Amino acid sequence: MRDERQATLREGVRILVRAMRDEPVILGIAVAGSAVYGLATVATAEVIGRVTDRVIVPAFRDGETTTGALALAALAIMVTSLVKAAGIVVRRYFAGLGQYLLNARYRRQVSRQYLRLPLSWHHQHSTGKLLSNANADVESSFWPIAPLPFALGVVVMLVFALVSMFLADPALALVGALLFPAILLLNFFYQRRLSPLATRAQALRAELSGVAHESFDGAMVVKALGREAAETARFAKVAGQLRDANAAVGRVRGAFDPMLDALPNLGVLAVLIIGSVRVADGSLAAGTLVQVAYLLTITAFPIRAIGFVLGELPRASVGWRRVRAVLDATGALPHGTDRLSASGDDGAAHLGLHDVGYSYVEGTPVLDGVHLDVEPGRTVAVVGSTGSGKSTLASLLVRLVDPVSGAVLLDGTDLRRLEPGQVAAAVSLVFQQPFIFEDSVRDNVTLGLTVPDDDVWAALRLAQGDRFVHELAGELDARIGERGATLSGGQRQRLALARALVRKPRLLVLDDATSAVDPEVERRILAGLRDAALPSTVVVVAYRRATIALADEVVYVENGRVSARGSHPELLTTSPGYRDLITAYERDAVERAMAGTNQEKRS
Repeated sequence: MRDERQATLREGVRILVRAMRDEPVILGIAVAGSAVYGLATVATAEVIGRVTDRVIVPAFRDGETTTGALALAALAIMVTSLVKAAGIVVRRYFAGLGQYLLNARYRRQVSRQYLRLPLSWHHQHSTGKLLSNANADVESSFWPIAPLPFALGVVVMLVFALVSMFLADPALALVGALLFPAILLLNFFYQRRLSPLATRAQALRAELSGVAHESFDGAMVVKALGREAAETARFAKVAGQLRDANAAVGRVRGAFDPMLDALPNLGVLAVLIIGSVRVADGSLAAGTLVQVAYLLTITAFPIRAIGFVLGELPRASVGWRRVRAVLDATGALPHGTDRLSASGDDGAAHLGLHDVGYSYVEGTPVLDGVHLDVEPGRTVAVVGSTGSGKSTLASLLVRLVDPVSGAVLLDGTDLRRLEPGQVAAAVSLVFQQPFIFEDSVRDNVTLGLTVPDDDVWAALRLAQGDRFVHELAGELDARIGERGATLSGGQRQRLALARALVRKPRLLVLDDATSAVDPEVERRILAGLRDAALPSTVVVVAYRRATIALADEVVYVENGRVSARGSHPELLTTSPGYRDLITAYERDAVERAMAGTNQEKRS
């Protein structure tokens, strides 16, 4: 346990050093402002002591004083106070600015890392955890930065305060010299008790965020299956644990805060008792007593700033470890410097897969030795049973993931050798479950692409989506609810298809992208794609017989391999597996009809 605390302290110090290195100017100014505040505080005590001896005591002794003396005393106190206030303003502003800049810097780094990492890495981490990494964990990592300049300025203040007290009166200074270590020691025990509790509370915050996001993300499933009570109980369990953890932190603070507040006051009281006796016998000036007592009074709270920093280090260490895990993650998709040939920019792409293999779990291949060659402009239907690797193949074609073995080629160039942006500019993928943003129809189709509205409408017409868009209030400017909540499943799919078509891709991959529309609309969409003279090679993952029949060629995938390829009629004759799969729905319908007829006869 002791080694763990020491490791946490060392890691926390490294975080502070990293922060100072990342924002040296901003945080340096904050530390300078804090140092000015500390020096001005000591100077204020010195000024108050001199004013007491030279203005206040003579005024009580003589029963009168001069306006000049009062004005000079007020001016001296005002100047030191203004300097101290300026130090506070500079310290607070630049410390906060440094903290926010660090948060922004590392949020950007985490976000950029998310974009670099392959889809396979994202599959291993929940969305709630990833959100927590980029938000709560980054914030907690640099939470100690705000009080850090204050704590460093306090060190300067303590050094000069002790020197000032010893120069004023060594005996009274000895009380202060004993008081400061006592406060630091109490702070040490305070943080020792607080650290594990704060660490657990931070971990539970991330867990609670993950549970909440998962529940919100699956709201339709929760409501459809009547799981509201179960999800509420799951959230309440973690929320209760977080409440208990925060309450434990509060109990520790409630126990130590009064002691931390009382100790300086006891020190001041001791100084006043001892100093009053000495002032009475004439061995100590009243101004000196006021100076030392004032220093003890105003330095007690700043000393706790050191405790604030130490107290936040465990929380910062937990957050930083979670952030560091993302920043150190490997597996980013590499890029080359090749570009697709200029001669093919306006035409359909030539697609090739050479001995492609892929597995999500080592030793369990999803695709194995896949060979495929698709001539430009052809429409190929990929057919296979559930789990045969069709969607994985679609992901490989648009380079969401890279093959474990073999290569995916576009116009003869390995996708891994292309420079960033080349694949996205030439290839579009439409998923079975499209993601729709809470934005206008136009922005959902263009997604930042600058195209005229005529092209947007043309894409919508080709996707058979123009009619329902015309019926929306505002048409292209109509706002769509979160995740397309105001649209039907078929409308969302047609909008996603228009999003792909407006880019005029050279390779269009449809992963069962028309499953939510009725067969007649699907037929019109696919017929439109064939007749539109698109500059696209089309690969469609299909289940429906009518969809498959419209393809130039069918590729039958079985157990991660290309088992057969040819036209639909050819495969019905030559591939038993393909024939069984395609006719399974028809047989099922016939069997249900026969069962119904027999039931009627028995009745």
